Amino acid sequence: MTTRRPNDRLAALATRAGFEVEWQDAHHHTQHVPEKTLGTLLERMGLPCGNVTDIRHSAAALEAELSGRRLPPLMTAVIGRGIALPAAAVRSGSHYRIELESGSIIDGRFTAPKGEEALLAPIDETGYHTLVINDQRMTLAVAPPRCYTVADAWRTLHGGGGEGEREAAPPAPPLWGIAAQLYGLRRTGDGGIGDYTALAQLARHGAQRGAHALAVSPTHAMFSAQPERFSPYAPSSRLWLNVTHIDPAAVFGADASASASAQAGNAWSKYEELPLIDWPHATPLKLTVLRALYEQFSANERPQHSPRALEFHGFCERAGRGLEDHARFEALQAAQLAQGGDGHWRNWPDALRDPRSPEVEAFAAAHRDEVDFHLFLQWLASRGLLHAQHTAREAGMAVGLIADLAVGCDSAGSHAWSYPDDMLQGVSVGAPPDLFNQAGQSWGLTTFSPRAMRTQGFAAFIDMLRAAFAHAGGIRIDHILGLRRLWLVPEGESARNGAYLRYPLEDLLRLIALESWRHRSIVIGEDLGTVPSGFRERLDEHGIEGIRVLWFEGAPDGNGFKAPADWDRYAVGTTTTHDLPTVAGWWRGSDIMWRNRIGQTMARADGRDPEEAALEERAQQRADLWRAFQQAGVAAPEVAPPDADNAPVDEALAFVAATPGPLVTFPLEDLLALDEQPNLPGSIDEHPNWRRRMTLPVDAMFDDPVFTDRLLAVDGARRAAARSSNTSAEPDTP
Repeated sequence: MTTRRPNDRLAALATRAGFEVEWQDAHHHTQHVPEKTLGTLLERMGLPCGNVTDIRHSAAALEAELSGRRLPPLMTAVIGRGIALPAAAVRSGSHYRIELESGSIIDGRFTAPKGEEALLAPIDETGYHTLVINDQRMTLAVAPPRCYTVADAWRTLHGGGGEGEREAAPPAPPLWGIAAQLYGLRRTGDGGIGDYTALAQLARHGAQRGAHALAVSPTHAMFSAQPERFSPYAPSSRLWLNVTHIDPAAVFGADASASASAQAGNAWSKYEELPLIDWPHATPLKLTVLRALYEQFSANERPQHSPRALEFHGFCERAGRGLEDHARFEALQAAQLAQGGDGHWRNWPDALRDPRSPEVEAFAAAHRDEVDFHLFLQWLASRGLLHAQHTAREAGMAVGLIADLAVGCDSAGSHAWSYPDDMLQGVSVGAPPDLFNQAGQSWGLTTFSPRAMRTQGFAAFIDMLRAAFAHAGGIRIDHILGLRRLWLVPEGESARNGAYLRYPLEDLLRLIALESWRHRSIVIGEDLGTVPSGFRERLDEHGIEGIRVLWFEGAPDGNGFKAPADWDRYAVGTTTTHDLPTVAGWWRGSDIMWRNRIGQTMARADGRDPEEAALEERAQQRADLWRAFQQAGVAAPEVAPPDADNAPVDEALAFVAATPGPLVTFPLEDLLALDEQPNLPGSIDEHPNWRRRMTLPVDAMFDDPVFTDRLLAVDGARRAAARSSNTSAEPDTP
């Protein structure tokens, strides 16, 4: 593939806006982003460039934003370090005042700035402080030098913890946790979709057997009126919660739930028995039951201002305009679809595309009960997820729930509608062509505009972080490489016709660290794939743990697999992820057979059957992995590898448990020795993505001696890792 260089003026504007006009492909060849692509992307960032005059005006507007002649709405800094301000915005002799969050005041005066920067003295208090210079006010977000870590969580559990350098925190023993797809959990009475009550059960049982964390699939808000859109990584909003995971009995009790569920009849239990979730039917049924519950609540409790009604009112007051916007969107989308309209808000009538329009206000007033129903759902979802986190911590987990923060949200959803000035419009996040996806990828997701981040004071990004941290003891940031740059594709274009857009990495890392400590929550970054040189070191400096997966931990010489002791000591280890084969599936080659079945395998130059060749290669990989197990002492020596249908699941779990990272997570699919993975990337309907349910209810899992023996074994292996590394005393198990 070859591309022509864009013209100099357009390229200069694009570069100033943060686009990379050149990029290296998978073959290390330099590619130039086409002029048409750059022009479209710039237009969609609000920088017209259709002709020379447009380019000149856009360049001037951008230069005014970036020149530093006025202070930005927010700047980030690190506690105890000097703060550089743009000299153009500061006059010599100007007085300044810093109003600290604690209420203290720092007064001072600038001397003549030298060079291009004026310096403020270091601030020794983290927080969102206000800097006042003459008539200008800005926020100084002063962050700790690193995030809250697993070691801090362990120390907090045992009565300590403070904002310090990584070395200042006593090392935690190697802890372990469970990773679960929330929707796939089973519980009697769940209506066919895993719920927050089942999550609380899993947390309690797991903690009782030594687990200190429970990593969960994304709980972001989906589309109530479009239940066929159920991928947790393509949410409507990353600010609110998935209401399909509500347990109707959790707040109002079994009797009220039974009364509300009566109209569901046998369908409720029918969906519970299915091996795959029937989202298009189970979701409306769940909402029907919840609506009946809401009507009971509205009739019997809200008029009397019961304690629950007051709690609901307080929740809505604290959540503010953002929650109201989401509820209005849910009601509006349902109304548009009912009238035969489009589910995408950009295709609604003009007045309804603006969340602040009089027409939207009038709709909300005319449909107040419907809007309140969606507020009610978010209240119940928040209570359910918080209950699961409290259960985890009360049962003895140092971390508790680890929420999953998706890389973006669906451009048709409430997040994009509610934050039109902050989100990129008309583009999709994706990936350029590589060895595995030669056409590139376009995921249909949007995210924040870095230009808007600067001009809006990072407000939307901070709101998203707070929403992610609010119900958990940690977050996993999906595709954390996106904090540095994202591949953007104009909607309707081939994924190969995209460009990388740079993000203010240092600012984002500081804000993550600040919110991490304010919420006492750890941060894990999904740093898999092609990682730029030095990026993992940057994450490590900021206390963000990476992820290391068994399948990708090959020996440095390319021969076999790394020994457990050679794994990254600052990363979270795991056997697999939701996008990769389980241990049993990998050993059998199920992922290879699936890819061949849906047409993802490529023809070979030697004419061999691609599936047959891949399975032969997997046989060699099995032998290599088995040898690594033997060398690590987790498999019997001088014994041949098990055959393809008898995966060494216990050995794989023990192998990863012996790695030195601060935390290891074991997917439920591997703890149950299941064959199928939750998601097969690149497939839509060909594979049952995000639909598989666990084979046993949560309580029954812990009555299964094979399952509980595995938990006992991994707990013992992590304790052994603690002793062998001599990092700390063994964790106390409830």
